Amino acid sequence: MNYTYEFDPAGHLTVGTVGKPGQRTFYIQARKGREILTFTVEKEQVRALGQAFDRLHDDIVSNNPLVSTSDDAVLIRDMGLLEPLEPVFRVVQMGLGYDAEHDTCVLIMQGMSEDEDEDDTPSARISIPREQVRGLSQHITAVLNGGRAVCGNCGRPKDPDGHFCPQMN
Repeated sequence: MNYTYEFDPAGHLTVGTVGKPGQRTFYIQARKGREILTFTVEKEQVRALGQAFDRLHDDIVSNNPLVSTSDDAVLIRDMGLLEPLEPVFRVVQMGLGYDAEHDTCVLIMQGMSEDEDEDDTPSARISIPREQVRGLSQHITAVLNGGRAVCGNCGRPKDPDGHFCPQMN
């Protein structure tokens, strides 16, 4: 398959947000050298990606006993988004895989075509070293937890202006 964008491997992959809790926009951003690719995603896509990274990493380690463990994970200190934030497309579908030959995790993202011609569908293939996956997953958890507080009664997010809890009626 031909991809609109391909970083193999990316020097950096991160997830971040812009905006106040409850009104945040989520992004996935990859960098290779001086080139930066930014993609707009939904919060639930980010949550699913973090879970998929964890499952993939655990599967790789359990199926390959000679592969280094999460104790050897590379923790990247600077996981912030880089300016300018100019998304190349909004992600509608993602897939994650493992390239055993290169020991990299591969993220495939697909956007929505602007017309009915599926050949115009934007796509991206981004690979990162497997050792970075656990650190990225931890960063995703921190980003997700940086949002609104959750009501202890109903489990719904609390707004800064107050919260109507259906359980309190």
